[in-house]
Amino acid sequence: MATSTINHIVIIGGGSAGWLSAGLIAAQPHLTHNAKVTLIESPNVPTLGVGEGTWPTMRQTLKTIGISETEFIRQCDASFKQGSRFDGWCHNDSNDDSNEHYYHPFSLPVAYQSLNIAPYWFAQHNAVSFSHAVSSQTYLCDHNKAPKTHLHSDYQALANYGYHLDAGKFALMLQHHCIDKLNVQHIISHVDEVINDEDDYINAVQTRDHGLITGDLFIDCSGHHGRLIDQHYKIPLQTQDHILFNDRAVAVQVPYANDEQEILSYTKATAQDTGWVWDIGLQSRRGVGMVYSSKFESTDGAKDKLISYLKTTQDELVLNELTIRELKFTPGYREQFWYKNCIAIGMSAGFIEPLEASALVMVELSLNNLLANFPTNRKAMPQLTKRFNQQTHYRWQRIIEFLKLHYILSKRTSEYWQAHKVPTSIPSALMDNLALWQYQSPWVNDFDRAQEVFSAASYQYILYGMKQLPQFPQMKMPAAVIEHFTNSQQEAKQGLTKLPTNRHLLNHIKKFGLQPI
Repeated sequence: MATSTINHIVIIGGGSAGWLSAGLIAAQPHLTHNAKVTLIESPNVPTLGVGEGTWPTMRQTLKTIGISETEFIRQCDASFKQGSRFDGWCHNDSNDDSNEHYYHPFSLPVAYQSLNIAPYWFAQHNAVSFSHAVSSQTYLCDHNKAPKTHLHSDYQALANYGYHLDAGKFALMLQHHCIDKLNVQHIISHVDEVINDEDDYINAVQTRDHGLITGDLFIDCSGHHGRLIDQHYKIPLQTQDHILFNDRAVAVQVPYANDEQEILSYTKATAQDTGWVWDIGLQSRRGVGMVYSSKFESTDGAKDKLISYLKTTQDELVLNELTIRELKFTPGYREQFWYKNCIAIGMSAGFIEPLEASALVMVELSLNNLLANFPTNRKAMPQLTKRFNQQTHYRWQRIIEFLKLHYILSKRTSEYWQAHKVPTSIPSALMDNLALWQYQSPWVNDFDRAQEVFSAASYQYILYGMKQLPQFPQMKMPAAVIEHFTNSQQEAKQGLTKLPTNRHLLNHIKKFGLQPI
């Protein structure tokens, strides 16, 4: 039997998931009892390059790893993201005034922790959208404002924010930082064989160019190949295509028309008859793609819809200079994420369409969960494995329910959208909540875990953005509630006055940087 202590952590696979794993683990040796970290990746495996949206959690992740925000923004072509905007999701006619689009901002509704303000908004829902009434950040998104000024230090801001980034450049920046600053050993070689001990734990991997690499804990970040969790341990994928139908995407990188073109402060998701188009603004280009279901759309049809969308967003677009990539995926997640001494993180653990940008945050949550429950001894693994798997299953299920919500509230009439409303495709927990929310508004007790992936606030933004109002008696507005609404509007006015645009601040950071912490 191998040693019971965890002295060597071996990560299989690079990309964003692999190097985030290496960085967060190596930057916190006190949590891993100074275990050595080695990352093995195959040569010539390209990064998918479509995981370009993050949540605000990424700020703390980068800070923990020890990366300057200025250098991150410069090296990764990054921009600021303050939420998501949904165009045409409510119904087919995108010209209808109030339903043309709605926001899911990164800020909580005003006074959220102490007061559920949503019921007081219902009486004025025809006058102002929910997100505009309760979140000053919505106005910043309207005007493509940055969440901070050049006077703010790294990771500090007036408004909550995450990032849009170039996934390939992000992985490369993390790689250099982990090797140069955090002493992560980097091995470039194919893994030809995985060797178990008598207890079915992985003892070593045989590499083609560097021989036998032994380890105590193995993290599978090998993407959809699942070199350890799938190919070696045969842990099956629980497919979710009966709930979320999308299994294909076509994607393209689009240069800006000029250096002063506005950079969106949000991810724009535009509904189509057979899927939806994402539009992400980086500093030097846009990342645009259509996610769709192969049951309802052909690849050529998806490309045509993508090109039609592009033509509506930018003049002087040279279409024959654009390269459209085709991507296939199976929506689902593993039956077990931690098995023996192998943990799947990233796409090896599962993948769901990129709506609401949950891919990278699941990497962060899984790593934080591991580090908070790091095994000091192999004998503790069975209990920690059970805990980790239960928590991760819960999170995947909540993500799937939340994404499904976006579809079933729509009044769009195509076959694709109507299929999402079939009761057998809707998780029972979501059905129960929707039945309840016909009569009351979701709030903090609806999702009461300490680390929910999507809080009740997120459900409010989607429900009321799509005009799914409960049967609720009109409530008289106390003076304190009126003050909260007023304060939100005043914050919006101040933000619009004080804050530069995304483009202006990013240009400044490229030249002069931010204040270091």
